[in-house]
Amino acid sequence: MAPETKHLEITLETQVESVNLAEEMCLRVAEAAGFGEDDCYRIGMSVREGVINAFHYGNQERPDRKIHLALDITPEKMIIHVLDEGTGFTLADVPDPLAEENLLSTSGRGIFLMRAFMDEFDVVQGRNGGAEIVMSKKLPEPGSSSPNGERGQDTAPRQGA
Repeated sequence: MAPETKHLEITLETQVESVNLAEEMCLRVAEAAGFGEDDCYRIGMSVREGVINAFHYGNQERPDRKIHLALDITPEKMIIHVLDEGTGFTLADVPDPLAEENLLSTSGRGIFLMRAFMDEFDVVQGRNGGAEIVMSKKLPEPGSSSPNGERGQDTAPRQGA
């Protein structure tokens, strides 16, 4: 780990309350790192989905298992790791929620959102056998992010149209 990298790690209980705790912690770090409102929303929703997946699918809601959350802030990006103590899974096996046969299924939607909201997303084999979600968001350029998280876009009302 480079000296300019900041690292934060927490072990969460496999309980519903851990979802809000993880989201809140990541939102505070994202705000401190300079992310705007829109990016904070995307990061928070991605963490929420990742921890829900670890809670429900990975740990199968078993209280004897833990959820491990780690954050790294590098000079370029915020990296989030969510690790469960389940059996793991292969990303290619997750059904596409946009496929016609899956439109009414809830499975795969969290993965879809995390992929859409984050700049990088992957699932790897965890160090203890479970699944580890690794996702990142590039840090905003200094002074380029408005309070709502939109960069370089004219936010003035448009005439005509």
